[in-house]
Amino acid sequence: MDKNEIAQRLRALAEPDYQRFASSLIPTIDPTTLLGVRLPALRKIAAELVREDWQSYLQTASDNTFEEIMLQGMVIGTVQLPPERIFPLIEAFLPKIDNWSVCDSFCSGLKIAREYPGQVWNFLQPFLSDQREYYLRFGVVMLLFYYIDESHLDAVLALLDAAQSDGYYAKMAVAWAVCSCYTAFPARTLSYLRTCRLDVVTYQKALQKILESNKVSRGDKAVIRAMKREIISPR
Repeated sequence: MDKNEIAQRLRALAEPDYQRFASSLIPTIDPTTLLGVRLPALRKIAAELVREDWQSYLQTASDNTFEEIMLQGMVIGTVQLPPERIFPLIEAFLPKIDNWSVCDSFCSGLKIAREYPGQVWNFLQPFLSDQREYYLRFGVVMLLFYYIDESHLDAVLALLDAAQSDGYYAKMAVAWAVCSCYTAFPARTLSYLRTCRLDVVTYQKALQKILESNKVSRGDKAVIRAMKREIISPR
């Protein structure tokens, strides 16, 4: 499929009702660039492109719509390549990310992190100190999806604590990751929260997400609720 065939196919799959729903969830993008194609349909096209000539596709792919950009990320996540060949594709794709949906979908598809955890961990480090909103969100969401475990927890919390960005969606990713750390390792994450250096907005949002989680006990929520009520000095 060339890019014109892909564009025609995407438009044929577009659903106006879904377009309105999806665009309401992603307020940072121009809604006219979102066609309203559901993710399973995009994944099916991505799999077809990988079986055909994915390299030519990525070299000529159009960035005109949300779905066309999402599709590129899905192709990168689907191709079976070693890290040294995947990493340049990821780096080329990151500047195209301008919303949380593409970012998080891209991260969820990068199962290479499970095959090569050490190499992917090292690759992520520069993004975790990047102040650009979606570069940092990419790094944080990758930690969230693949590295909240016994051996990585302390390092993950240290990286979250050091993350700095004025971007709302970067802050929300950090808060989400802290919440995920808490639900997996409550005692250790609570200890971290008592001494962390998160900015006030991120800290409070992390506590809010913990309170909203159905994985947290009523007793633990009482502790978190008390922390949320405290007067917090600037961090």
